[in-house]
Amino acid sequence: MDYYQNKLVLITGGSSGIGLSLAKQLAQAQANVWILARRPEQLDIAIKEIEACRNNSSQKFGRISADVSNEQQTNVELTKFIETNGFPDILINAAGYARPGMFTDLDSEVFRQEMDVNYLGMVYTSKIIVPGMLARQSGHIINISSMGGFMGIIGYTAYCGSKFAVRGFTDSLRVELKKFGVRVSIVFPPDTRTPGFEVENRYKPAITKAYTEDNGGVFEPDVVAKVILNDAAKGKYDILPGGSTKAWYFAYGVGMAFNLVNPIIDYMLGQSWRKVEKEGKQ
Repeated sequence: MDYYQNKLVLITGGSSGIGLSLAKQLAQAQANVWILARRPEQLDIAIKEIEACRNNSSQKFGRISADVSNEQQTNVELTKFIETNGFPDILINAAGYARPGMFTDLDSEVFRQEMDVNYLGMVYTSKIIVPGMLARQSGHIINISSMGGFMGIIGYTAYCGSKFAVRGFTDSLRVELKKFGVRVSIVFPPDTRTPGFEVENRYKPAITKAYTEDNGGVFEPDVVAKVILNDAAKGKYDILPGGSTKAWYFAYGVGMAFNLVNPIIDYMLGQSWRKVEKEGKQ
């Protein structure tokens, strides 16, 4: 894709999952890619995979070890990165995690941690990068939300709260930056087969499993990443990988207009509750 050729791209959460798939596909598209994540050993493994996707010898790749939820650490490490490489052309905020559980079973600390990583981590990185994009009057910020960023999902009060915050932040950021030549996109991925998703499944309540397993299946990260990069290159704001995501997004918008969302969700949840109860009796 010509849009990414020779661009400098910084990806948070780039050592695994959707972030790593994006990094590898960007390497194939002749971009210069830096990934940021917490664990140095995972970053080392990821960089080797990205290097293997190199398209030409002039491309540059790098790694930044930092925790996006730690503002001071993020500021220090990104300042070093900018001093050496300049401001990135594209920032992809892909760092995030989910810890499902029924509201009454989740500790308050889970809510704080998910907000720190999924939302505030995005704010911290953007605060460092956006001024340079504004000064240059060019750039593109791509924020990864979730289907849980536009609809509530049972068992995901902490996660949905943080991802709804991502949507509000990104919607506002778009209108602030558009006049100055900086693009903004938001992504609402469906369930995606990532290491984080595998861990997440260990904590899902039975009702959550019953409710979500019938809603479009699980996508591969490479498929999701390809849609993200194609749609971002076309300048799209709302990026919706997967037919089920598009259907839910449309249905949610129409349903909100006619006050139909909650009755539909309640009906589907009723079906899921009956399924759980039936399995519990067997």
